[in-house]
Amino acid sequence: MTAAPQAAAPDLKIQVAAEEEGASWDEFVRAHPSGTFFHLFGWRRVVRDGLRHPVYYLVARRAGKIAGVLPLARVKSALFGDALASMPFCVYGGALAESEEVARALEQHAAELATKMSVDYLEVRNHARSRQDWPSKDLYYTFRRTLDPDPEKNLAAIPRKQRAEVRAGIKKNLTAVLDDGVDRFYDIYSTNLRSLGTPVQSRSYFALLRKVFGKDCEVSTVMNGNEPVASLMTFWFRDEVLPYYGGGLAAARPLSAYDFMYWDLMRRATERGTRIYDFGRSKKDTGPFKYKKHWGFEPQALPYQYFLVNSRAVPDVSPANPKYHMFIEAWKRMPLPMTRLLGPMVARYLG
Repeated sequence: MTAAPQAAAPDLKIQVAAEEEGASWDEFVRAHPSGTFFHLFGWRRVVRDGLRHPVYYLVARRAGKIAGVLPLARVKSALFGDALASMPFCVYGGALAESEEVARALEQHAAELATKMSVDYLEVRNHARSRQDWPSKDLYYTFRRTLDPDPEKNLAAIPRKQRAEVRAGIKKNLTAVLDDGVDRFYDIYSTNLRSLGTPVQSRSYFALLRKVFGKDCEVSTVMNGNEPVASLMTFWFRDEVLPYYGGGLAAARPLSAYDFMYWDLMRRATERGTRIYDFGRSKKDTGPFKYKKHWGFEPQALPYQYFLVNSRAVPDVSPANPKYHMFIEAWKRMPLPMTRLLGPMVARYLG
């Protein structure tokens, strides 16, 4: 077991946030320099109601005022283990606090909660390593870049070979349209995930994301004439844009639809004054990792950290783990309707 942190500051009160505290929680997150879309209180509802996992949104107060927050959820399954994490199904998480003292107190509370629950481990998905006494692993990298206010300069910044793919999509007269619902997105995305051997979340999960986050959760679909070929669910947060869930049909690749899709989002983000394009996380040296590098994005390590309770080592639940290979190959051969039926039963544990 990892050694627990020292005792919390005596003038600090830490408890689980109540439902009605969402507005004040989000106000703190949006004002904090390290706040992310995944710290928003809406994820509490998404994970609790959409995926049916227990949530523990810790809030630290000093003199009645919020001094820090730490969102947590427990994901327990026979196949993938038992974890308390900040935040599952999200790229980023961890404590947001007014001081290092408060952050350590929140982490201590989370470690004590993980110990009390007797989970395998606590996982903290920080942008940067927050402490030296908790182990980490070198698996995930994020890709973020500052956008130029001029769309043409952003296009010119894409390396030549990848820029040619973007221009190819433009020359094919592809268009991107915003969708009110998630049906076209889900049909495309679920088909794409089946081809990768990855279980998909339910249609209702994506609909809930749209409902909870409103205009900050957008769906765009790339059209080849009247035919949808690729679709993307994007999150907007402060001055950042985060393309998060995306996929395409078999026709998408020869049409350069993926390249057009991400470029169209970058162009629109620039037009609305967005400063940061967050291309999301990818596993080191995988196809998506290399694809994002081809766009000129520099990988930045995500040193997720662990407080081990019943586990003896940092967990390995990556699809790259050889023990999942047979499952992935079998999933690729499964009929599409069956993957849509069974996928959510598995995907709700793949946080």
